[in-house]
Amino acid sequence: MAQHGHSAACCSIPPIVSKGYEAKGKYETIGGMKTYVTGPANATKAILYVFDIFGYFPQSIQGADILSTSDKDNQYQVFMPDFFDDKPADISWYPPDTAEKGQALGNFFSTIGAPPKAVGKIPPYVKEVEKLNPSVKAWAIVGFCWGGKVVSLVNSSSETQFNAGAECHPAMVDPSDALKIKIPLCMLASKDENPEDVKQFEANLTGPKHVEIFADQIHGWMAARSDLEDPRVKQEYERGYKTLLEFFAKHV
Repeated sequence: MAQHGHSAACCSIPPIVSKGYEAKGKYETIGGMKTYVTGPANATKAILYVFDIFGYFPQSIQGADILSTSDKDNQYQVFMPDFFDDKPADISWYPPDTAEKGQALGNFFSTIGAPPKAVGKIPPYVKEVEKLNPSVKAWAIVGFCWGGKVVSLVNSSSETQFNAGAECHPAMVDPSDALKIKIPLCMLASKDENPEDVKQFEANLTGPKHVEIFADQIHGWMAARSDLEDPRVKQEYERGYKTLLEFFAKHV
């Protein structure tokens, strides 16, 4: 039977590249921040991609490229700003299984990577993007790990600039955050998030929602910690991005 609407369009995700991915976009400076920009310059919809604490990794860049043009009916210009000013966390710190790694991560979260710092930068950044790209009329935001917390916080205000949000393997899940979020929200959790927190977060959301636990995937499977040479991870990475596209097609 033929499929209609966004579902069929979402099935045109290009083959996932396991290693040696070549970016399709380019880097620009927007609002004082280095930004990876991808997707059609005349798109009327945009996505703010809040990467994880490890910054510009091929798996995240590939994800941004997937989001930009895989849904033929809904194409997006995707903006991935560098909130860390070229000082991301070192991926060797994770998992924090030694005191040194734990301390390094703790220092990062309390200084460069404190989520409220990023949240404060977003409203003026979005306005700057719109000034440079007047075709943009609607926004989604997606955050990964640390970026998930940023999504919760930035959408806790009734003055949010976003039509829809998504959190992938979110860090610091706090069900009380969900009580303040009124826009449609998608949460794709991994096996490493506390399932009770995820369930309570879902219960507290009052707007349209899609909450799902990818039970055999690690925290980070859609971003820097994704091992795309593992066929199962690759499959769930693709399914995760397809789920985001379907959600945004409905709500942005």
